Amino acid sequence: MNLRTFFALPVPERIARPLSDCADTLCAYDRGLDAHWVDSANYHLTLCFTGEVTLDQVTELEQLCRERLKQQGSFMVQLDRLAYYKANPRLAVLAALTSESEPLMALHRQMVEIAKEAGIRYDERDFKPHITLARLPASNRFEVPDCWPQPGLTTPADSVVLFQSRPGERGSIYTPLFEVHLSACNQAL
Repeated sequence: MNLRTFFALPVPERIARPLSDCADTLCAYDRGLDAHWVDSANYHLTLCFTGEVTLDQVTELEQLCRERLKQQGSFMVQLDRLAYYKANPRLAVLAALTSESEPLMALHRQMVEIAKEAGIRYDERDFKPHITLARLPASNRFEVPDCWPQPGLTTPADSVVLFQSRPGERGSIYTPLFEVHLSACNQAL
């Protein structure tokens, strides 16, 4: 049995609520009502898509994460801008993005290396760690605003979760498969 999975940082409710307010502001630009808005309870900061994996690979991913992340310190991530972009030829997203954060990009690269070591083919050109607020078909009528809402939020990067993603009636259903807590020694942004 294969599971569709990805690595992400959980987003606390105190950060999800104001992000949801930003998403509500963007609803006015969805002229064709094309957007599928993500419920704020499902917000997460995606680090790395791992795609279809076997149960054995989940076990290996967990062992590798626990080993490789045991010295990884927690840090804070700035969520300072929203953007619309084409994720692939069929899908566009509205997302909260981060400032250039070397600790976040280093963690992203580490998760990619862990995935590759577990035998997962990884080929995500131009991937950016992000929080998806809405998904749209690539051809849509979303009007990109001249002035985007500015989230001005900071979220902790204090654990990494491997989530399973399954289609649901009202969007994807995310189930945590395992979580690895990062150590409390803080790193600079």
